[in-house]
Amino acid sequence: MSDEPSDTGNNVGAERTRAMVLHPEIKAHVRIREPELALAEAVALAHALPGLDVADERVVRLPKAHPGMLFGSGKVEELSQIIAEAEVELVLIDGPVSPVQQRNLERAWKVKLLDRTGLILEIFADRARTREGVLQVELAALSYQRTRLVRAWTHLERQRGGLGFVGGPGETQIEADRRAIDLQMVRLRRQLSKVTRTRELHRAARRKVPFPVVALVGYTNAGKSTLFNRLTGAEVLAKDMLFATLDPTMRAVRLPTGKDIILSDTVGFISDLPTQLIAAFRATLEEVLEADLIVHVRDIAHPETEEQARNVRDILADLGVGVHTRQIALWNKADLLPPEQHAALAERALTEKDVYLGSSVTGQGLEAFFAALTEQLDDTRHTAEIHLTFAQGRVRAWLFEQGVVEREQQDQQGYALQVNWTDKQKRQFRSMLQGE
Repeated sequence: MSDEPSDTGNNVGAERTRAMVLHPEIKAHVRIREPELALAEAVALAHALPGLDVADERVVRLPKAHPGMLFGSGKVEELSQIIAEAEVELVLIDGPVSPVQQRNLERAWKVKLLDRTGLILEIFADRARTREGVLQVELAALSYQRTRLVRAWTHLERQRGGLGFVGGPGETQIEADRRAIDLQMVRLRRQLSKVTRTRELHRAARRKVPFPVVALVGYTNAGKSTLFNRLTGAEVLAKDMLFATLDPTMRAVRLPTGKDIILSDTVGFISDLPTQLIAAFRATLEEVLEADLIVHVRDIAHPETEEQARNVRDILADLGVGVHTRQIALWNKADLLPPEQHAALAERALTEKDVYLGSSVTGQGLEAFFAALTEQLDDTRHTAEIHLTFAQGRVRAWLFEQGVVEREQQDQQGYALQVNWTDKQKRQFRSMLQGE
């Protein structure tokens, strides 16, 4: 990620867009989060998009959502005056907005409008760096756009070469645009399948590396990239910004305890992640499924740290990370805690299993965390008896290369071996057998 601009959001001389952030608090809905905290996260999302200046932010309380405009006519008129006075050009609504609601509000307020999904897609499009990340964002954006063709001004650029785009009798603009999107999505999926095959080759090569893989996961802005940089000396973008890191980064690193590992920094999770992006980034997050150990990095100083942790656990469960996958938690940003809260959490961490309190910025508390990592990844060995045929000479040679064979006997069927190996070597052995 060395090609990351030093500060994309503050380009000198770049034209800025004045934005308003609204969080609809609908009484008819069950409250899951405090509206002020939800608004603060929405504002942080807005700041993550380069070129935006948040001119106004507010919670808008509603008895119910109105199907045509989301807000009631009186509230629409009130907000219209505020938007005009503040010279707002873009309204960001923290929640879902239907295509009809978006079209009507844009006409009433004479501004561009994005809902939460649209804003996150814009951020991802700006942040993606790898080929796979760019393709996944494009695919997600097209999937989202396909559902919003009700807008009369939506006309896709024609990209079918010299054949033109001739519709049948009575074909509407929406139908033509939908067909154009479908064609682009097919093209992107083909390109993604090629990238995925390449990534699988890289993953297969990593399986042969005799180092355990440790994946850092957590809510966005929890400090994963800062921890990654402290361990690796890499210059992964680490800023107080939502989605500062999108593409997965992997490095071989030696822990202060002397243990060699491969460390993977993954995309940050967030509540209400658009369904299109969950599907699009599933392949990226599959790196987590390959990990020998998952480190859940939490911003323990955040007022919604418990809700954020629950979101991370839910997404991991959706990915298929089971309860048997080894996990360890780092309650990060302990340096931001008041002394009384720090003392209480330090005492609580001692009673929790595989939980450590520390700071990836100051290094406080990381010694115990690194020691626990090393202990979790200790190459505990197990003795087993295995049988190979004469045709499985390649697998037999690999076992000797690994230095796990303690005894070998040969009979008419092949080889009987006693091995002393780690769980990782056992998995690699089984993978090799399946490939035979």
